[in-house]
Amino acid sequence: MQHRFFRVCLFLLALFMVLPLAIASPAYAATDAYVTRYLRVTEPVPLALDEQGKTRLFPADEFAAGKQLFERNCLNCHVGGATLPDPTVSLSLADLQGATPRRDTVSSLVAYLRQPMTYNGTEETFWCRQIPESWLSQAQIESLAGFVLRAAQTAPGWGGALFPEK
Repeated sequence: MQHRFFRVCLFLLALFMVLPLAIASPAYAATDAYVTRYLRVTEPVPLALDEQGKTRLFPADEFAAGKQLFERNCLNCHVGGATLPDPTVSLSLADLQGATPRRDTVSSLVAYLRQPMTYNGTEETFWCRQIPESWLSQAQIESLAGFVLRAAQTAPGWGGALFPEK
């Protein structure tokens, strides 16, 4: 009898210790310190979807997924938003806006990632990988584009700008 009581108490103790972690883990898994601190995302953020002014909300977990895709696929050439093969053109907001065509909306950046063109838009470029839909789905590539755009808007030092003094 004592042995069974001890096992039940041990089970209940373990349950009460693990239950809060199980309840909190989806929210914890979705948070990313870089996304919350440097992209300043705690609530869904609207980003320009196209040139016509349509926007789409991006929640923190989507930025975190985009960050992971960026780290796996783009980081070798775009450390901190710089462009190592061509340091004169970065992923800064000013450079994205100055490209032809502009690359400062989710749709325009996705179009670029699907078919990379030179900065002036005159020819295909092989400096950046073409990302077919068989490699990244539309949802994944939009998360990647959303991360790049939000980083260009808010992340200190993104695109080679100097870090602000504190």
